[in-house]
Amino acid sequence: MALQSHAALAEIRDSLLETYASNDAMNQLVFSDLDPRAWRAQPPGQKGSGRTIAAIFAHLHNSRLVWLKNSAPHLKCPPPLDPDRCTIKQAAAAHRRSAAQCLRMLSDALSAAPNRRVSKFRRDGYVPTWPAGGTMFAYMFSHEAHHRGQILLLAHQLGCRVPEPNIWQWDKLWKQAGLTTRPR
Repeated sequence: MALQSHAALAEIRDSLLETYASNDAMNQLVFSDLDPRAWRAQPPGQKGSGRTIAAIFAHLHNSRLVWLKNSAPHLKCPPPLDPDRCTIKQAAAAHRRSAAQCLRMLSDALSAAPNRRVSKFRRDGYVPTWPAGGTMFAYMFSHEAHHRGQILLLAHQLGCRVPEPNIWQWDKLWKQAGLTTRPR
């Protein structure tokens, strides 16, 4: 029975890691399909009342860096993004690098190994620390999904729609992320 439990947990862990890997594939699709005019366009409404798409993507990347520094200081962090200066190309490359390191962090955090190095998830210095594990994954994935939704809505409001249905084609995203399995 314990062997079956271990196998079931390993499958769940692997599915979560594959899902996080496909998360960056979703972001990369948005980067590649985004109209460059939308990148720094001011959001509708009162001036200065919201982030640009560039600033939202910089926030996502820079949040990853905080998670890495606080939860997995042994992993090398890529440089932060300047929301006022980064280009789409720079942001896409930075996201690939920070996603790879976050995947390494999650892989260790979701491991059953007694010598794992990531045992706590510290989102920032102002909130309580959590044990590393499933909740850590859920927080990281939902944070990115929330902001990706903001980006897609903002692009739409700016008249620069992104072909959204592509981010729901998970079989293709799995392949784009370099995964050899299908979603399970």
